[in-house]
Amino acid sequence: MATERTAPGGIAEAWMALDQVVEGVEDQLLVIDRQHRIRVANSAVRARLPKGSGDPIGRYCHEVLYDRDSPCSAPSSVCPLREVMQSGRGGVFVRSHRVQGTDRYYRVTAYPLRDEQGNPSGIVEIVRDDTTTRVLETQIVRRHHQIGALNRISTAVGELRDLDTILQIALDSVLEMVNGSIGGVLFVDEDTGTLTYRLYRGLSPGFVRNMRMGLGEGIAGRVVQTGEPILLDNISVDPRAARPDLLSTEGLKSFVSFPLKAKNEVVAVMNVASHAAGQFGADDMSLLTSIGEYVGTAIDQARLYDQLARANERYHSLLQYALNTQEEERKRIARELHDESSQALTSLTLSLQAAIQMAEMSGIDDPALLDRLQKAHTYAVHAGTEVVRLMKELRPSLLDELGLPAAINRYAKDTLEGGGIRTSTTFKGTDERLSPEVEVTLFRIAQGAIGNILKHSSAMNSFIDLECGNGECVLEIRDDGQGFDVTELRDRDSRVGGAGIFTMEERAKLMGGTFLIESRSGQGTRVKVTMPAMAADQVNEEDQGPDR
Repeated sequence: MATERTAPGGIAEAWMALDQVVEGVEDQLLVIDRQHRIRVANSAVRARLPKGSGDPIGRYCHEVLYDRDSPCSAPSSVCPLREVMQSGRGGVFVRSHRVQGTDRYYRVTAYPLRDEQGNPSGIVEIVRDDTTTRVLETQIVRRHHQIGALNRISTAVGELRDLDTILQIALDSVLEMVNGSIGGVLFVDEDTGTLTYRLYRGLSPGFVRNMRMGLGEGIAGRVVQTGEPILLDNISVDPRAARPDLLSTEGLKSFVSFPLKAKNEVVAVMNVASHAAGQFGADDMSLLTSIGEYVGTAIDQARLYDQLARANERYHSLLQYALNTQEEERKRIARELHDESSQALTSLTLSLQAAIQMAEMSGIDDPALLDRLQKAHTYAVHAGTEVVRLMKELRPSLLDELGLPAAINRYAKDTLEGGGIRTSTTFKGTDERLSPEVEVTLFRIAQGAIGNILKHSSAMNSFIDLECGNGECVLEIRDDGQGFDVTELRDRDSRVGGAGIFTMEERAKLMGGTFLIESRSGQGTRVKVTMPAMAADQVNEEDQGPDR
């Protein structure tokens, strides 16, 4: 440690015994007397000084440490010696010093030294280079702002589906971060193969209309081709720029063009510009590149959503066609069963009955023959009954003749009470007929729910309520059966089970309605369907059932 052993007041002598301890301190340690002269300086102080600057002992602190001709003074800087000598107390001070074009920051902790009479005779300074901490704090604040911007964009990407709204939020966030007001987003026009503005801020309509470039042309075209951002201090003098006449008219100088990427593919380009040269720096590029990834993902997602929406529309069109075709086929089969099979079975039943009567009247005493005729008659009656049941399943005549309430009531009574399940039905606001499409949809959903109660519920009671009013119909079907796990059933492969629920739900959606199913083990099941109540002035004659 360098000291001045002849220092007045015995300051240096007091520190002689602490030489080794002080030399081991990583921070800079100095003793400064009342005249601003350095009396003690450890190795950390000497390491701070430029090579060849000489021994600091006996020299002024402001000259050695801060390259000043006079002691530090407010408001530019604070002198720790003056502050401590005036107050008689120690303190902490922050000093800045520019070294070779770079600002250095120091944290100075100063303590008073006193002579034998107790009067302040100097100070001890412990100096720590705080530059790294200050730079880190600045970076943290900057990163905080960047994260805030990315969060806004990320939220828009995650919560919004409209691409133009997402692009507007992204562009406005970018302009706010770089303190700018000029920018835009360019997409590749699939018809012309050129880059054109889809969204812009601070640019004239004429500039946007006429600024078109091919891939690899101009700054934005190069960004699309290379996938790398480009930063220009002054685009108006850059030979790579497209349409310099438009750039000059618009007065653009500082310019940043960066790609919007999805899965390493450039899907669009965002430009940010300024009327002043050199406004954007390399630090901005890191943030803009990150934003490019977010927005590129949003564009890719928007395309996928658009494809999904088109596929969904196609799916619903095909499903509607399939269900309509199914209903037509049901009607055709029911009509054929009525016109051909049912009548043939009726004739067969009557013929067998007549044959039995003739055999009995003729005195034929052949028990085997009579038994065979009787069994054939029984089979024919049973077959006729089954055909009638199938006709009702396929297209109940009550639905066409008396309407939805009567059809649901009769089907529920025949199906459930025949299986030992008590049934209660309530109908309100159903005096007027609904459109055939609504009636068929509600009946098919009721048919599916009733079938599930019979097959799976093990219920004692069921309740069916249909209420129409205020432009909608609400069908609710409940049971007190064993219930089930709805989530597990929905996740199950339709080949194993659950297709019925899916079909009911899709039927409701196709008519603009909603479908809800609630169930818990041991607490029964509740199905609720809400659907627009489209009234029908008359029932189409060709939609009538075979039993009319």
